[in-house]
Amino acid sequence: MKRSILRGTPRRAAALLAAALTVTAFCAADAVARSYPFGPRTRAVNDLGNQYVPFHAHLWDLLHGRSDGGLLVNWQSGFGSSFLPDLGTYLSSPFALLVVVFPRDEIDLAVYVITVLKTACAGAAMAWLLLRLRPGRWWAAGLLGAAYALCGWSLADASYNPMWLDGLVALPLLCLVGEWALDGRRRLLGVLVVALAWIANFYTAYMATLGAGLFLLLRLWLSGLPRRRALAAAGRATATVALGVGLAAPLVTVVYFGTKHAYPGRVTHFTPVATQDLLARLLPTTYGFASPALFVGTTALLLALALPFHRAAPVRVRAGWSLLVAAVALSLQWTPTHLAWHAFATPNGSPYRQTFVLCALLVVAAWHTLSYGVPAPRALAAATALLALVAAVASRSGLVHAYAWPVLLLSTAGALTGLLLLRRAEAAEAAEAAGAGGAGGVTAPEAGDGRGAEAGATTGDTTGDTGAVGRPGLAGLAVRVRRAEAVRSGAAATASGWGSGRAAGSSADANDGRDADHGHAADHGREAGDGRGRGVGADPAPAGEDPAPAGEDPATAGRGEPRAGRAGARRRVGLAGLAVVVLVGAQLGEAAATSAVATRLRLNHLDDYASWGDRQREQAKAVSEADGWPAHRTDPGREQTVGNDPMVVGGQGAQYYSSLTADVLSRTLTALGGGWTSRGRNVQSLDNAVTDAVFSVGARVHSPPDQHQRWNPRDRGPVTVSRQDVPPLVTVRPATAPDARTGVSAFGPSPYRNQELLLGSRVYTVPALTVRTGDGARPARAPGDRPGTLVEAPRAKAAAHRPTIDAQCPARSEVYLWAPHYSGTARLTDSPAKPLTGRFISDAAKIAAMQRLGTAPVSGHVRIELAPTRTGTVPDGAVGCLDTARLRTAVRGLKATGAEEVTVSDGTVRARLPAGSTGTAVIAAPRIAGWRCAADGAAAEPARTHFGLIAVPLDGSATSVTCTFHPPGLRLGAAVGGASLLTLVLLGTLTAVRRRRTARHPALHPATRPRERITSAL
Repeated sequence: MKRSILRGTPRRAAALLAAALTVTAFCAADAVARSYPFGPRTRAVNDLGNQYVPFHAHLWDLLHGRSDGGLLVNWQSGFGSSFLPDLGTYLSSPFALLVVVFPRDEIDLAVYVITVLKTACAGAAMAWLLLRLRPGRWWAAGLLGAAYALCGWSLADASYNPMWLDGLVALPLLCLVGEWALDGRRRLLGVLVVALAWIANFYTAYMATLGAGLFLLLRLWLSGLPRRRALAAAGRATATVALGVGLAAPLVTVVYFGTKHAYPGRVTHFTPVATQDLLARLLPTTYGFASPALFVGTTALLLALALPFHRAAPVRVRAGWSLLVAAVALSLQWTPTHLAWHAFATPNGSPYRQTFVLCALLVVAAWHTLSYGVPAPRALAAATALLALVAAVASRSGLVHAYAWPVLLLSTAGALTGLLLLRRAEAAEAAEAAGAGGAGGVTAPEAGDGRGAEAGATTGDTTGDTGAVGRPGLAGLAVRVRRAEAVRSGAAATASGWGSGRAAGSSADANDGRDADHGHAADHGREAGDGRGRGVGADPAPAGEDPAPAGEDPATAGRGEPRAGRAGARRRVGLAGLAVVVLVGAQLGEAAATSAVATRLRLNHLDDYASWGDRQREQAKAVSEADGWPAHRTDPGREQTVGNDPMVVGGQGAQYYSSLTADVLSRTLTALGGGWTSRGRNVQSLDNAVTDAVFSVGARVHSPPDQHQRWNPRDRGPVTVSRQDVPPLVTVRPATAPDARTGVSAFGPSPYRNQELLLGSRVYTVPALTVRTGDGARPARAPGDRPGTLVEAPRAKAAAHRPTIDAQCPARSEVYLWAPHYSGTARLTDSPAKPLTGRFISDAAKIAAMQRLGTAPVSGHVRIELAPTRTGTVPDGAVGCLDTARLRTAVRGLKATGAEEVTVSDGTVRARLPAGSTGTAVIAAPRIAGWRCAADGAAAEPARTHFGLIAVPLDGSATSVTCTFHPPGLRLGAAVGGASLLTLVLLGTLTAVRRRRTARHPALHPATRPRERITSAL
């Protein structure tokens, strides 16, 4: 078969095998765990259900032209939020576009398929990288590629944070970019790969870039290049990364500035885990939310542990990769390096998000071990002893459960059995090669099995194995390789079915354009230098030689040897095939078990949410029938299903959960009595008549509590919609004094008075209240900076023992209770209408929203019965009595002076105002950074703020206002991106001109002269 046909085949085969093994193990694990889509258990835990699925649903709407908003503004969430930062954080991966081919009601399946594809592509990329680093068995590269894709970090952490999986894919690709920079090749492709990685997910791409940088530094050290050329290679890599990140700057800078304007959330401090917990995560079926998931499979771990003892590998290779793995492992536990890995900010949640870099290095170390031949029994015994020591220390960790030990024992037995079988196959291959050498003039060492330092150098390893050969520099290696090629030219035969495929894989490397003068001459000798990719047999006797030894019958000469050769080949293939089956089976089993355990344990440790079903279908239908945007908003309801209900079921509400939730939005809604979780970044809907009027919420969906959540009351009532008359999206308010405070800081402690500030009318009565315990006593005051009264959970469940709140309200007014730091229920004990039960949930990460409890009786005496579930606080001024008649009057006034027509398109709001409007035009949207407004045709200026909302001053002559949104950082990013693109074009043009000059004047560059690659900034 022609080389052109074989070229690159082993890499493609290894990549396909890695992807197939990854998909098989991933899906098998979910089937075992009975998880979606293979069982009844939901996989939408934590941020997967709260953020990633809703954001992909919004992307589906955007791609199909059904969303409210566009790339700049998401008008469905947070009363109008900046969408481009969210796009760059959650949806900029090319894989996300696959949602377009799925039905809208199968959005959970779309996210699952995207997750599986990302994981499979990570395995394929790693398999490709491994064969690029060193020649070896294609199926072994596929096996180790799958080990990387199915590492503990991927299965336990990234599987429900799909955006992180882009970093898992990016790391081996960025390492390939480093290899190209080392060779001075594929400069444009390298820049594009870096740009794509940073666009897909800049957070994990940052970590992957650091990991690839360490990878390249080690490769430079092992290569033995002269200092000048090593610095040139490092410069090319640095320039490639700089240009790639520059091309991604329009999105990266927007995300960066989005984080600057986001609600700060919680400030955390890093605390390293105990050693036993760290080592425990190397073992299969262990799980822990706040520990590094280092599992890469027992086979890969044993091979990585065996590398220091593998004498066939050069000393520099053994020392270099072992020390790098150890250094990165230690960096996980040291605070300064921990901060460096996470862009100098400890993340909220898992503090070991860089773990996939260490998993990749373990796999690469394992590949270097195996590529020099299966380690000797002594080396495997040493690795097994280290694994036993790891298991002994890890046994003291609470992360190791009883079922981990049988899985570990079976996987270890399978790994050792498979490796020993493979070693026997290698021995049979070496013996066969030795026999062939005796018949055809090739000695056994020259036929080579890749063992021994000199054999390792002959195989053409590009990691600087020349130091182990005794030849100075790479030129000596080139001479050795050319001699080996000449000797072997007549010794190679057809490759066996279970052979390594190295010759074919090496032919691709040899045709990559590298040469001896560039420091990689050994790659030209890979094809001839390994011998394991081809069965080596005795060639026919050369012309002039006797076909048989003296005294041997020519008729029978050669009959026994071919038969023995075929029998040996069959035995070798059988041993290798059995080794493959055992190794693949062991890896698939332990990976599937580890994933299944993580899937089950996550449900016990994290909150979970139901997949799309009847509840979402009914909500979406109700929202669609009531929708009137932009004439009014339709809120999907206070009883939320996930933190981003408007993206899932439609509508335009306050609900919004993102890492980039604007500070002004969170503080404004909190001041108005809204509730939140995730320490302020998950703002909730506020079911309140005044805020509905302020934000033009003309329709509100009311759903029963989500029955998927066990703590919710069992209520299967119908989904209903309430409507109310509200002002338009743009209203006109009286002018404020020049020195008056109109920002969020102007809000006071009472949410009722704050609502009146935004409404512009006094509509609440805030009475004095009396709080009593179940036995009638006055409870203690709350300590600290929260003025209020402590309420404790009663010891008896009887209603007579529950604490109460007494207050006096105007007759027939609507009663609201604001108790952000109270957990439990509250209900009116005497109401002319059916009282409502308000449910309050608060803890260190949550505050409860204001709740409407019902209507005050004719007497005006209000008694609220509390049923606290834990000790909480009832603040002073907790009760508010809303005069609905005053509210209707205020709404009529705002409608009379409000905009006559409002149009909204992505990042632009236009409103036509009544003639002669004076004061301030207020848009019912949070004044997030980036809004610029103008009255009539005047020049646009940064928007003013009216207690957290967008405001435009009017002088009486304007009849319209126009506000446009420009995401902060977009102009800067566009400038950087344009400069990077221009630089890339200029460098490409310069390179093309130089190549054309070289082609026109070949005499200036004689072929006999050592060829020097053109050095450029790339």
